[in-house]
Amino acid sequence: MTEEIKNKITSWRNFEGLEPSLRKELESLTEEKLVDAFYTDLAFGTGGLRGVMGVGTNRMNIYVIQKATYGFYLYMKEHFDNLETRGVVISYDCRHHSFDFAKAAAAVLGAAGVKVYLFSSLRPTPELSFAVRYLKCAGGIMVTASHNPPEYNGYKVYDSEGCQLVPELADEVIEKIEGIEDLFSIKTADFETLAANGTIKMIDEIVDKPYLDMVKTVKVQDVPKNNIKIVFTPLHGTASVHLVKLLREEGYDVTPVASQMIPDGSFSTVKSPNPEEASAFKCALELGKEVKADVLIATDPDADRMGIAAINPKTNEYQLLTGNQTGAILLDYLVKYRPHGDNAYVFNTIVTSNIAKAICDKNNLHLVQTLTGFKFIGEQAHLLELSGGEFFFGYEESYGYVIKDFVRDKDSFQASLLLAEVASFYKTQNKTLIEVLHDIYKEYGFHQEGVQNIYLKGIEGSERIERIMRYFQSLKITEIAGKSINTIEDYDKGLRYQKGKTSAITLPKSLVLKYIFEDGGWFVLRPSGTEPKLKIYIAIVAKDEKEASTFIERLKGIIDALIGEVK
Repeated sequence: MTEEIKNKITSWRNFEGLEPSLRKELESLTEEKLVDAFYTDLAFGTGGLRGVMGVGTNRMNIYVIQKATYGFYLYMKEHFDNLETRGVVISYDCRHHSFDFAKAAAAVLGAAGVKVYLFSSLRPTPELSFAVRYLKCAGGIMVTASHNPPEYNGYKVYDSEGCQLVPELADEVIEKIEGIEDLFSIKTADFETLAANGTIKMIDEIVDKPYLDMVKTVKVQDVPKNNIKIVFTPLHGTASVHLVKLLREEGYDVTPVASQMIPDGSFSTVKSPNPEEASAFKCALELGKEVKADVLIATDPDADRMGIAAINPKTNEYQLLTGNQTGAILLDYLVKYRPHGDNAYVFNTIVTSNIAKAICDKNNLHLVQTLTGFKFIGEQAHLLELSGGEFFFGYEESYGYVIKDFVRDKDSFQASLLLAEVASFYKTQNKTLIEVLHDIYKEYGFHQEGVQNIYLKGIEGSERIERIMRYFQSLKITEIAGKSINTIEDYDKGLRYQKGKTSAITLPKSLVLKYIFEDGGWFVLRPSGTEPKLKIYIAIVAKDEKEASTFIERLKGIIDALIGEVK
């Protein structure tokens, strides 16, 4: 144990006001666990904070939250002369200590004289994004760890446009946070006193109704609505507050998974509260079979992501759709039935399926690709608004969609309402969503994608991920799995290598590598910004599913072997 770590531990032990449960944990930890809890400060990245809850500088707790909030306050103070009156909105999800963390953030801002708008109970991330602009605030804070395991919590910050901070702005916040030497010295005020004197204003209905009214505007055309059955689960999260009511008010037949409508930070009925994973649909699948549902919808704990399953008529079983597949269905429906002008734009990311480009090219839509992270799509939406362009659709492969940009983050409420409309519309043509997807493939080619996650936890894990990325950076791959590499894009160096020529990439720098085949398929290596893992994305166009699956598995094996060479 280094002297630096020892000094950190001593300062926590000597702080007389240390929260009792954290003090108890501090005294119970082994030396190994103490080192992990204090060896670094929990990183405030472009996605804010996310980590395991507990005692220490490398954990999520009220002191780390207070430090981050004061840094965010110092950042906003430099950007807004009227910060105190404009205020900040705070929301939170169902996780353990989420409300405690939200109150801790509010107490820091309130002590600095900043007006705080705080939801009195859990609310979804997209509503927080909406609330920032609706209330004309200087920024927003969302306490959530999205779909991470139960032991995690997190903290995301939003700019005055309701968009998560892009890297250059996040860097300013990080600089402010790193300048705070003593996290126990941050001034706070009593929460109840601040609420009593109006510095903290509890909000609910004043934002709920305007937000839901705007969500309802994503409807494209009138459909029967009563011809389909929907099973919905919020996976114990924030969509339990509004989504069933919204769909029912719009006339849809929705049966919620009752056991998962209960907010639960332990996520006791699911292995993982992540709609990207099949296990999250277990209860919804059982209920779907019972009520003979056409579509199953699941949202993650903070309700920004949406996953679906639909009946496959060939097997009469539910088939889970990927984020790319759902995005293709929504985009195809929008281009067919929602008119657009010559200046309309679709946004997705560099790891999203190529099918969007095929659809946009055929339908007179501009496609703009960003780095991974919806904050970049939110940023583009704001720039488009300033230039007078038309926002048509935004989505990413990780189950995030936004149909209208009154929310500058992904929005499962918009996506769920439009998805219900799409399912109902095609039911009138005796088509399931699976059949619709295959119609899209017939028109634009069979696109298939794969994602592989390599989990590498702790100090050693993060160092190994770094070594793997540097190893691939050094390789001059010209062919892999029988396919020629046409282009290599190194987003860390900001360079594109194509047939012996080098050109600049204009996107922000990020440790991401993309290898593009001659036929347009590709694979990407990208360290996760929120979890201890390396993500490998693969996308190809093939003649059928068998050819695609065979190639993807072969490529995964070769990449795994290359990674195995890195010690």
